[in-house]
Amino acid sequence: MKIFRYPEREKWDSFCKRPSLDRSGLEESVASVLRQVKSSGDKAIFEFSVKFDSVSLKSLRVTGSEIAESADKVPASLKDAIDVAKSNIEKFHGPQLFKERVIETTKGVFCWRKNVPIGRVGLYIPGGTAPLFSTVLMLAVPAKIAGCPEIILCTPPDRNGNINPFILYTAHIAGVTDIFRIGGAQAIAAMAYGTETVPKADKIFGPGNQYVTKAKEMVQLDGTQIDIPAGPSEVLVIADKYANPSFVASDLLAQAEHGTDSQVILLTESSDLLNAVEAETNKQVALLPRKNIALKALENSSLILLNSLNDCIEMSNLYAPEHLIISTSEPQFISEQVRNAGSVFIGKYSCESAGDYASGTNHTLPTSGYAKSFSGVSVDSFVKKITFQQISAEGLRNLGPVIEKMAEAELLHGHKSAVTLRLNSLGNE
Repeated sequence: MKIFRYPEREKWDSFCKRPSLDRSGLEESVASVLRQVKSSGDKAIFEFSVKFDSVSLKSLRVTGSEIAESADKVPASLKDAIDVAKSNIEKFHGPQLFKERVIETTKGVFCWRKNVPIGRVGLYIPGGTAPLFSTVLMLAVPAKIAGCPEIILCTPPDRNGNINPFILYTAHIAGVTDIFRIGGAQAIAAMAYGTETVPKADKIFGPGNQYVTKAKEMVQLDGTQIDIPAGPSEVLVIADKYANPSFVASDLLAQAEHGTDSQVILLTESSDLLNAVEAETNKQVALLPRKNIALKALENSSLILLNSLNDCIEMSNLYAPEHLIISTSEPQFISEQVRNAGSVFIGKYSCESAGDYASGTNHTLPTSGYAKSFSGVSVDSFVKKITFQQISAEGLRNLGPVIEKMAEAELLHGHKSAVTLRLNSLGNE
């Protein structure tokens, strides 16, 4: 990890840059996949499965018997853990769906909003080096709470054409209605455009590699909505001299093991803590099964010594981390100054892993600085909010003249006439 001591404020922007991968040819490659799936449907999916996943598939849809069999491959202890996580996610997300009250803005003028679930949502779940069955919960549970009638899921198969049983089991208990063995940009294309087998989704959710991310960006331009801009995972820790160095190091490594393009940052005003965290990180990383991935991510990461905790929170707000951990003697005080972050973890026992799995909050969060303007996934992500209004005769009498004056000032006489005709008709009643 790089170490910086008391960097000049004018250079802080440079510390907020995320790692950049070689993206030469990325857009052209993804565009080609999207075009072929759009024009050739299932045929293109089968061809890309051979090309990218080294598997010759016989079918795309996962059968009910496959899903049923997956339950036998999940240890009972893991099923119990998944049940606890699912319950906590339901408890946290359930209250997010509430009926808004009717507002009488002017006497006789009533306005309100209604939550309407998105008809069909598409979830993408990475397989790759880590089968993210926890992400199934984070997406399918709020979709179910929102009332989405169809929840389809795409995830890449292994070289035998099988889907990880943990993903299948979790998808089943979370209410997913259809599962397809498709990965990469071709999965996003299938859900965006529809094929003979995969129905077109109204909105697509889920993380993925740079090809998946780029595909989501591109289908959005083509008319399919996506959840949030999401890139490589990241964490920023604010810690003072009272923090436990081993805890801090473990939090940094928990994110570093996600992928080689992940980024982790420590901000502190304690030189002693910085040195201790560096030593602990070097010690702990050697014990990780995913050591090589974590080490590569640490090359993009920093330990930064600043003058004060005020400077730490200021730089954190500038960075706008996906995950922010506050490990200080008065973490609540620091947390009240947070302006930009995807999810915040307060105090030394609030490890980011809890949010990733089972505390109840959602782990699908904005990365790459998008936390300055985007929220993480919630039940709101799966509903449309439609406004309604109802105006009585009394309401039109009260509000009509206001509308007429404004419409006339904008030279929109048709708008004025729509009100005037109704007002005139009231004189005949």
